[in-house]
Amino acid sequence: MRTDWTELPGELRDAVEDRTGLIGDVVPAATGNHADVASTLHTSSGRTFVKAARKVSPEHDGPEVRSLRWEAAISPHVSEYAPRLLWEVEAGGWLALGFEHVEGRHAGYSPGSPDLSLLIKTVEAFQAMKCPDVVTMRVERRWESVAAEVTPMAGNALLHTDVNCSNMLITPDGRPYVVDWAFTSRGAAWVELGLLIPWLLKAGHSPPQAAEWVAQFPAWTAADPAAIDLFSEVSAERWTRHSAANPATWVAEHAALTRQWADYRRG
Repeated sequence: MRTDWTELPGELRDAVEDRTGLIGDVVPAATGNHADVASTLHTSSGRTFVKAARKVSPEHDGPEVRSLRWEAAISPHVSEYAPRLLWEVEAGGWLALGFEHVEGRHAGYSPGSPDLSLLIKTVEAFQAMKCPDVVTMRVERRWESVAAEVTPMAGNALLHTDVNCSNMLITPDGRPYVVDWAFTSRGAAWVELGLLIPWLLKAGHSPPQAAEWVAQFPAWTAADPAAIDLFSEVSAERWTRHSAANPATWVAEHAALTRQWADYRRG
């Protein structure tokens, strides 16, 4: 459940306003679930997008604050592809990040969408980058709880890990921006594509269509098919367990999509 801006500690709101100028309208984001507050602030100096999270205690961050710190650390290294981080404030037991506001629409991943060509260029750009040293999260660790062997997913490519259509904004002049870098990891380059597949299925691709689409990437075609099969199965198992513990509709949907893909690979 997102927190309303007016419910934030006055100390935090004052600290943010010191950086933005007088705040007028506050428009909550329609999507996303990795911060207690995610809103566009309309201020005397323009618009700023703010993400904020409450610490568990003065000494402990909690998962949402940790994800914001992680995003703040990575932001300077991916500014070519993401909204710039403008400031960071900590007050009243909260952490807030202020980002450049990007005016754009969410991408569409349905079959034949022109946005898919932008997605290809964006993923290729990530895979051409040297992974910044600040990225220490290892993507293969996600599946350690469901598989004894996860090293096939290991590597040193930069992985956003969640390039879903809501996390890709396209400006009126056609420039793509990728947001929400809270789970950026390093790993095998093809894993980024494996993580994209459920979102392609959700957008209307059939499993064979999704397989054909990811086959455009050399990282995917060069990967060991047995590694992809392993990834597909452990991803489905991990989301099945997550769905059993989390009643959110989108979690159940994602679990079903990962299982659909794993069944396709097995079949």
